[in-house]
Amino acid sequence: MAKFKLIISDPASRKVTITELEGPKAQPLISRELGETIDGSLLGLGGKRLKIAGGSDKDGIPMRSDIHGGAKKYVVLAGGTGFKPKSSGERRRKLVRGRMITEETYQLNLVVEKHVKEKIEKKTPPTKPEPRDAVKGVKSSGD
Repeated sequence: MAKFKLIISDPASRKVTITELEGPKAQPLISRELGETIDGSLLGLGGKRLKIAGGSDKDGIPMRSDIHGGAKKYVVLAGGTGFKPKSSGERRRKLVRGRMITEETYQLNLVVEKHVKEKIEKKTPPTKPEPRDAVKGVKSSGD
């Protein structure tokens, strides 16, 4: 059973909210990838578009967008997510996770891309203006 801790940051209001999803509510996130944009209504956050920015598993192993799949892999890194070099040109073999969200993923970082304002407007069918002569009580000037 999938369980995710969602960290949702909103750049417009500069606020962060933390929520947890478990069970069937978490299922729409399985097999999504980093960088994808999802509708907030899938997660119970209607009116928002969310971009998956990053994440990690229960052991703290970070997800990288340049690694395919969702498995753990040892890769040689020169910087970026998962490794900060202490000197210029340093490279090191580190354990990272792929970009796909799986059952082992625990934490997901999401960024609000834009707020979707849903306006419900009643559309009335356009009415035709009646010709001036057909209006009751009005006589044409030629009579």
